[in-house]
Amino acid sequence: MIAEHGHTSRIGWQLPPFFCPFAPSRHPKAAEIEQRAIEWIDAFGIYPDATERAWGLATHSADFSCRIIPDGSVDHVLTFTLWNYWANAVDDWQDSGPAATDTASITDHGARLARALEMPGCALLPPGPLTSALDDLVHRTHDLLTPFQLRRFAEGARDWLLGAGWRTAQAERGRMPGLSDYAGLGALANGTRFSLTWADSANGIDLPPNTLYAPPVQAVTDAAGWIVAADNDLFSYNKDDDQEPWEQNLINVLAHERGCVPGEAVAEAVALRDRVMTLFLRLRAQLARGADEQLQRYLDSLQSYIAGSIAWQNVAPRYASPRNRNAWPVEGATFDVVWSDSPSDPSIEPPAVPSLNWWWQQLEQ
Repeated sequence: MIAEHGHTSRIGWQLPPFFCPFAPSRHPKAAEIEQRAIEWIDAFGIYPDATERAWGLATHSADFSCRIIPDGSVDHVLTFTLWNYWANAVDDWQDSGPAATDTASITDHGARLARALEMPGCALLPPGPLTSALDDLVHRTHDLLTPFQLRRFAEGARDWLLGAGWRTAQAERGRMPGLSDYAGLGALANGTRFSLTWADSANGIDLPPNTLYAPPVQAVTDAAGWIVAADNDLFSYNKDDDQEPWEQNLINVLAHERGCVPGEAVAEAVALRDRVMTLFLRLRAQLARGADEQLQRYLDSLQSYIAGSIAWQNVAPRYASPRNRNAWPVEGATFDVVWSDSPSDPSIEPPAVPSLNWWWQQLEQ
């Protein structure tokens, strides 16, 4: 359970049931992967002191990685885990200090980082522990991934960086995005393709480009990523509710658009999320009917991505005992989420969100 510390939550701590009709699992080598990841973190000193280290480990990035990739190559899952710890450290830098509202700084850093992923040792980033760790990660990644997987990984990283830049620009302008804009652009910062490249590589899933980039497969992939991003907006809400201007997330976007308080927007946020889940299930079933073994495994990995993300965030101290209310992470804190086999909104029609409606157009009539 969670105890309230500091200011009162606008939406409370009891989250609505999560419509997710598939169960999470966890990589059998999770403990080994976590231990090796922490050794790597300490070797490079990516956290400047004990407090930052504690909050970095509170991301439970190893648990996230081992839940969304619950089987497969240990070396691949480990490297993905290292990327997640590193990316969370960068994300926390982007969300703190003057750079938090400085689009120029975020854009400059993002462009340099994007090139560093493709050009090992390019020296485009300032020296320091994060850059040294990045150089090691880039070399590990180039050793493990095929050229096509490297291209997909770079695309996923660009999604993340582009989404972070867009969000920063809105905050710098003092704007809360509209629902369609946020729905279509906000989830980029989730880095779905960044993560799924590692899921495929760890499990030897190798879809040909004409299958992977076919519109229905891209739609089901985007829908999975959107669900994970919407779930993160729920879990992370209380972590960011001390920010000014208010954090861009699905609840605040809806509250702004509807002219209501955030607590009143939660039900609509969950209903939209559940409608996208229904779309995901229909598209997944449609694709599975004619799927070969590789595509079937890819579709299964999307399920692990969604279910694993819920299970991870439920107990990650980063969310369940957030830093704006606790001096140190509280191990054992949990949201005690409830899983549901049915959506809060049973509609199968596309929502009144133009940026998302092309997903529904991929359904066979």
